[in-house]
Amino acid sequence: MLSKETQLAVEKGEMLPLMEEFYTIQGEGYHTGTAAYFIRIGGCDVGCHWCDVKESWNAELHPPTHTDTIVDNASKYADTVVVTGGEPLTWDMTLLTQKLKDKNLKVHIETSGAYPVSGIWDWFCLSPKKNKLPVADAYAIASELKVIVYNKHDFTFAEEQAAKVNPNAILFLQPEWSKKEEMTPLIVDYVMNNPKWRVSLQTHKYLNIP
Repeated sequence: MLSKETQLAVEKGEMLPLMEEFYTIQGEGYHTGTAAYFIRIGGCDVGCHWCDVKESWNAELHPPTHTDTIVDNASKYADTVVVTGGEPLTWDMTLLTQKLKDKNLKVHIETSGAYPVSGIWDWFCLSPKKNKLPVADAYAIASELKVIVYNKHDFTFAEEQAAKVNPNAILFLQPEWSKKEEMTPLIVDYVMNNPKWRVSLQTHKYLNIP
């Protein structure tokens, strides 16, 4: 049970439930292949059955960590930071992103967009989920739309989401990892027939890196 003081600090974004942080290569989407420092924030109630970090869902399992500490660690590595989860927009990202920007870092987010947008983002990767759709602001500011393809119906869902996102967003289809052998050929065919889309693969898993 958190103290009232700690709970208040979390609500203000002065502390965040940090699950893990690591320096690696971005494996997905537009920035695939580039070095980035990942900050994984705990807490998510979107509940994707194929989520590969279900241990991130319960924020209470991840100790509230001072935002200044997170920023100091990130600034030792790459010039790009990716904030992910869990669902980072569960929390107020304003203070974290401002402090990262004060260090002249480029700040990216990977989010379902299911919660109100907070924070200052250089790149906004929107990965919508059927069971908790994005808020309007997320569609409006998305830099890229990344739809995970688990079954054939997800192509229909992808088009529904593409119709809602701003016209500058770059569109990606990515096979869910456990279905990659089945879905990747379908995605390739779909992109060739619908070239507004691009293929995204989880290259970090092929490389066996975080």
